[in-house]
Amino acid sequence: MMQYPKIPLAQTIITLCKAKNIQHIVISPGSRNAPLTIGFTNDSFFKCYSIVDERCAAFFALGIAQQINYPVVVVCTSGSALLNYYPAVSEAFYSNVPLVVLSADRPKYLIDIGDGQTINQDSIYGHHSFFSINLKQDLKEKEGFHKKEEALPIFKSIENTLEKYLGLQKTIQVENEEQINKAFNTSIIQSGPVHVNCPFDEPLYEIEDKLSVSPKLIPIVKTEPIVENYAELSSIWNTSKRKMILVGVLSPNSIEKKYLDYLAKDESILVLTETTSNIHHDNFIPSIDKLIGAITDKEFKALQPDLLLTMGGMVISKKIKKFLRKYKPKKHWHVGVNRANDTFFSLNKFFKMPENLFFNSFFKHTKPTTSNYRNYWLNAMRVRREKHSLYMNFIDFCDFKVFDIILKSVPEYAQLQVGNSSAIRYTQLFDLNETVNVFCNRGTSGIDGSTSTAIGASIINKNLTTICITGDLSFFYDSNALWNNYIPNNFRIILINNQGGGIFRILPGHKNTDNFDVFFETKHKLTAKQLCEMYEIKYDKAVSEKELVIGLETFYEESDRPKLLEVFTPSRINDAILLNYFNFIL
Repeated sequence: MMQYPKIPLAQTIITLCKAKNIQHIVISPGSRNAPLTIGFTNDSFFKCYSIVDERCAAFFALGIAQQINYPVVVVCTSGSALLNYYPAVSEAFYSNVPLVVLSADRPKYLIDIGDGQTINQDSIYGHHSFFSINLKQDLKEKEGFHKKEEALPIFKSIENTLEKYLGLQKTIQVENEEQINKAFNTSIIQSGPVHVNCPFDEPLYEIEDKLSVSPKLIPIVKTEPIVENYAELSSIWNTSKRKMILVGVLSPNSIEKKYLDYLAKDESILVLTETTSNIHHDNFIPSIDKLIGAITDKEFKALQPDLLLTMGGMVISKKIKKFLRKYKPKKHWHVGVNRANDTFFSLNKFFKMPENLFFNSFFKHTKPTTSNYRNYWLNAMRVRREKHSLYMNFIDFCDFKVFDIILKSVPEYAQLQVGNSSAIRYTQLFDLNETVNVFCNRGTSGIDGSTSTAIGASIINKNLTTICITGDLSFFYDSNALWNNYIPNNFRIILINNQGGGIFRILPGHKNTDNFDVFFETKHKLTAKQLCEMYEIKYDKAVSEKELVIGLETFYEESDRPKLLEVFTPSRINDAILLNYFNFIL
């Protein structure tokens, strides 16, 4: 027999989640959210996860949503709990990942009177949510009101009636239904986070064996893309001798191969792809920084595009940003279903539509243009690759060397979840196997939540090996991610431990001082070994190239537990080796 929370608002939320096919529910244990927890966990339709640490819970949910590209619900109690969701909410906002926050709240009359675990929760995520609603609290069912003839004597003394009570409750119910539908629909359409604040009064744990509400389902109304004058725009395209296409974060298989092949055939088109674009072609250039890391002003002018077309989300490469801000394209167009970032301060056209739909219509009006633009830079990239291989052969054991070894070891069809800061920037310097899908939280580019996100993503891809490559500060900052009962046995963490935030040694500033070590690089002597023992994760370590190579030989093999490989690298040589690299590959 099904069990439902007695509170109509909780029933309404749960019923509409089911109607919208929102199946994954991440619950942060608490008391005020008990009505929602009771409803979700007693319905086999939902896949429920219990994650104690709210920050980890939200990033875990984000990882699931990142993979299924559909809303995932996170549920928490009142007070500071939902503040701990904020980092993941902001990441979801800027990365366009659908997330629904259901925060339980106290009744309005208990807000700001000194009651415990109570804050002002209305619109708490501000500009980082696509929709926010503070739902209406159900009227409490009064004792003796079950029958009209019993209720009337009580109400007459205060000139009230049972009809008025029922009418008010019906108004509240209709308004709540509309707002919940709107929240869920917004998350689906906008592909981003929404916040639904749910006031519940005690008693919280009462249950019923049948629903007392039958909420209305409001369907999604999608807007059609604007019809463009492609004939006029194609004249700009066809007369541009230097067309650059820059691809940021994209989900795997976002763009059909036939369109990629079309772009690859045009000599006037140079396609630059980031690791997170998940796009590959022999005539495209990955590893953007490898190409432009140390070219001259004359070469920069030769690279400057007449027309820049961007796709996807955030761009990682600082070097390409700096280049395109200084050597601006005459035209900058962006294609995509979400926002268009004016990253290079030259955006003048946004095609708000799926990339495939744009190419299908636009390519009917275009033709290949004779140019040496693509071939010149493809030849330059071949030289860079040869010098890259030479450089990797003679450098000492360091972060750069470790990434070279690790990325060559990644099994086919694995999923890479890469931590931020130095981890993703090193990864960008290598050509990866095209069967490997790459993800990174680049919305806000924070080090928080990388491991939690990776674990959430691995839940959806249990048949594939998910590998989380992360730095030490990011890993230890998110160590509660391992406090998780859902980690698949084929989940792997590679932790590069250089005893601090090595990325800061690459940036301008005073180094090798006590002040720098403490307040910038954050030197430490921590190791993951004890954490792995506590959370029953198989632990191994490597302190040399030989140990790393040997350790990776069996690292991806099947096991009865997840595995972590901690690679200890020197902290003082990484910056010099990386900076010298860009001069060497010229």
